[in-house]
Amino acid sequence: MSWPGRLSEVADDLLTARALNRAVLARQLLLDRSSLPVPQAVEAVAGLQTQYAPSGYIALWSRLAGFRRADLTEALHAGAVVQSWAMRCTIHMTSAADHPVLCAAVREARRAWWRRTVIGRQEVTEDDLVAAAGAVRGYLAAGPLKQAEIQRRLAEDGFGKAVWPGVQLWVELVRVPPAGTWEQPRAHLYGLAPDPDPEPDVAAARAHLVRRYLRGFGPASTKDVASFCGWTVTEARAVLAGMELRRFRDESGGELLDVPDAPLPDPEMPAPVRFIGQWEAILLAHARRAQVLPEQHRGKVFSTTMPRSVPTFLVDGQVAGTWRFDEERAAVGWEPFAPLPASAVVEVAAEAERLTEFHRAG
Repeated sequence: MSWPGRLSEVADDLLTARALNRAVLARQLLLDRSSLPVPQAVEAVAGLQTQYAPSGYIALWSRLAGFRRADLTEALHAGAVVQSWAMRCTIHMTSAADHPVLCAAVREARRAWWRRTVIGRQEVTEDDLVAAAGAVRGYLAAGPLKQAEIQRRLAEDGFGKAVWPGVQLWVELVRVPPAGTWEQPRAHLYGLAPDPDPEPDVAAARAHLVRRYLRGFGPASTKDVASFCGWTVTEARAVLAGMELRRFRDESGGELLDVPDAPLPDPEMPAPVRFIGQWEAILLAHARRAQVLPEQHRGKVFSTTMPRSVPTFLVDGQVAGTWRFDEERAAVGWEPFAPLPASAVVEVAAEAERLTEFHRAG
């Protein structure tokens, strides 16, 4: 893969906030639209967080040259890209090749989190979840079922309501299209994930996940790695200890880790306007160091009163406002947080028009 911009001539190991911003944007394919196929693009950015399925389409439209909605829908129908609970027990789109490896990397951490936070509080035991997982495998042996049907059968077999969320950590399920696509965003149709042969080695799987993360979001701290993977800092440190890594420091003196051959673009490289959707991973805690979302605007994007965050647009590598597609006008409207330079207004308006055409297509 080619990356935009030259590698920085790093006089020492210090990386400024702007350098980290450009590194994350480059690795997330947001400095220059890529020609990668959809599954490889999803791998390059360490998966797409898709609690709201259309956000995955917006993410790829902003990252891939000539991307069409059908490209992702076809990849989902073909099984080249799958949706499931993955890192942090959130819905992600991952490549089919990555899926069993990433599941192996986070499986025990997800179960441990469930044991700590849920089991014992909702009259459900781990034995209940193991038994319910076996029942769900039986229900789905003949093919996919809607969530409501799975829950109905669990109730008929004597399982309480509390087992359904947890059972997904004891049996690997995938969302089955057309559910979880642009046209049918609700990801409520479930099937069994294929059994990997052979089963991935857990240690190798964890190292693979860390490489995916650093290639997509690095350089990063040990705490960032732990946050993305859903591990404890101790678990993340143990995985990192066995890897060949570059080491840098941020402006506060904190250690940052990176894979050896990932790009560090020139910090002065221009960053084009980009529109991004709900729950974009570059705005979450594990990427905070890149300052893509200025802290003074965080409450405008993420709030307990907003179920799936707010779509935003980037100017010079930072969130500068919000946007939405107006169904009545069939057009993208946008609102900056503060007045923009005239040149940025022109660029945002042009990108909004292209996004309008993307929404109207098909």
